[in-house]
Amino acid sequence: MAEATANGLGQHALHGDHAHDAATVAVAEAHQEHPIKLYLVVWVWLFILSTCSYLVDYFGLHGYLRWSLILIFMMLKAGLIVAVFMHMAWERLALAYAIILPPILVLVFTMMMVFESDYTLFTRITFFGAGP
Repeated sequence: MAEATANGLGQHALHGDHAHDAATVAVAEAHQEHPIKLYLVVWVWLFILSTCSYLVDYFGLHGYLRWSLILIFMMLKAGLIVAVFMHMAWERLALAYAIILPPILVLVFTMMMVFESDYTLFTRITFFGAGP
């Protein structure tokens, strides 16, 4: 208010000043900078998870355990990257659900199809035989 009077803009600038403040706040929130410590902590966690993923192969784990651990470490790393580097942790919950929920549903439906394929295979073997 004092700024508008000091600049000689008078009463007319006061009403537009509120809209300008809201726009300035929105721009400031959009370009929010995070402390370097956060990025370093995420980098360390990504390094640790990558090392664990490498150790799964180094220790010679096989089968479902191997692939389960590799996929778990991969998903944790992807979650960290999306949350921090893509700023998803600071977004509205609706936007986070719009981005995170579809891949989760694809994974659930894929697992349902995997179980259904076993049922279909066993049904075909039962009714049509093992084949030539």
